[in-house]
Amino acid sequence: MNNEIDKSIIKKFRKEIWSKFIKAVIDYKLINENDNIMVCISGGKDSFLLAKCIQELERHGKYKFKTHYVVMNPGYKKENLDLIKENAKLMNIDIEIFDANIFNYLDTLNNKPCYLCARMRRGALYSKAKELNCNKIALGHHFNDVIETTLLSMMYTGEIKTMLPKLHSENFEGLELIRPLYYVKESDIIKFKEYHKLKFLNCACKVTKNEVDSKRKEVKKLIESLKETNPYIEENIFNSMNNINMHCILGYKENDVKHSFLDNYDEVNK
Repeated sequence: MNNEIDKSIIKKFRKEIWSKFIKAVIDYKLINENDNIMVCISGGKDSFLLAKCIQELERHGKYKFKTHYVVMNPGYKKENLDLIKENAKLMNIDIEIFDANIFNYLDTLNNKPCYLCARMRRGALYSKAKELNCNKIALGHHFNDVIETTLLSMMYTGEIKTMLPKLHSENFEGLELIRPLYYVKESDIIKFKEYHKLKFLNCACKVTKNEVDSKRKEVKKLIESLKETNPYIEENIFNSMNNINMHCILGYKENDVKHSFLDNYDEVNK
């Protein structure tokens, strides 16, 4: 199975996964020589595929870099943690597991803890990366995460912004977060999973009892419905973040300073 998975990424899924992974790495300069990268494995399909792609690049790429394949255990049930270990062994990924008792803490709260959980997870991962002397943290966010985040920002926060392919940490100097699956579609990740008959964690949170993010689910359904009449809707949403016409917007923010189209309206139209 190990060799079959490795070969399928390069051959069977070359166009859908490998080529898009490499394109994102090159386009956004995500991985450089002598990088020390902590690859975060949550137990889901996306992070395990990310680990395999980076592992393949590390083995056969043109330049050398170091990796640490890390699993944060926020308080998973034993069967969920066992599944992660089994998949890591099956996929020939040497993982390091560290404990962060996030679920136990969140279980004491009355309000919905998802936002706080995300912050605590991110902080724990950054701290672990610093401990390992890493300069980059790789996460498994993919193409659909990007376009869904774009629409979520517009519809629920009244702001135009997206999930960037990389960004510097504001609180941990010298650390950079990267998303090498930026161009890879979730549907192709699912095909990869089903082709190899792999079973991954979906949501193993024992605090929210496996409830899905309702707003993101709404956006997923919206995009699927729009695809019925416009098959290019996903690419158009994605590309819109590269094609913002500054002369046709009411305003924008830069370094927390708001700017209006009225600021230079008369000069532009002279």
